[in-house]
Amino acid sequence: MPATTPTTIPVPPLSTQAERLIELGVHEIAGLPAAEIRTFAAAAQAVAGGAGGEGALLAVHPDRAPASALAPLLRRGDKPGFVVTDMPDVDLFAPLDTVALPDAPLYLLTCLDRGDQLANWSPNEALPDLTAKARTPLLLTEGVHWVLQQPAVLERNHCFMTIGSRLRKADGALDSRTPAIWISNGTGRDGRERRDAPKVGWCWANNRHTWLGFASATGRLSGV
Repeated sequence: MPATTPTTIPVPPLSTQAERLIELGVHEIAGLPAAEIRTFAAAAQAVAGGAGGEGALLAVHPDRAPASALAPLLRRGDKPGFVVTDMPDVDLFAPLDTVALPDAPLYLLTCLDRGDQLANWSPNEALPDLTAKARTPLLLTEGVHWVLQQPAVLERNHCFMTIGSRLRKADGALDSRTPAIWISNGTGRDGRERRDAPKVGWCWANNRHTWLGFASATGRLSGV
């Protein structure tokens, strides 16, 4: 079957996204009143076209809602999401220097793309291509937000990496691991009970995988 085109899997309206985050308790994780999320979403939704229109994703700043807290909220069928056991430092993965995050607890991501066309590229190959096309790679937490709002974006053989998040070592060099979100096969340390569960893991920066694209957006906005 052909790869699913991300633009055919729209995210819900921003007001619906706000209610989804509140239902999951993300506002409590972030230390935000539910009303603040609703107000932000309503203001953005009221803007015809532009960032507040169709297709924008509502995200909580990773400083407020880290990946370790968000990943267990993912669901695929009756299977909750999880972070792989050899990624205990998942919350230390921070935005690349080239990724500008709004200085606000809530913001929007525009024109999401799963990056299927970059499948079988390595992260080190994909990043310059995204940059040349004026696209910004998603952070791990942003990728989790996307799947929370639209689980259909994560499908077997068409999962994605979130290479906007990287870990810096003590000497300032980038750790070779690059985060990704995919579906567990229930093998190895995942455990058979986790087969088909959404999985936050990592791949090497120089490795290629035919089933992993590179999620990106055209920008991030703190208001509309």
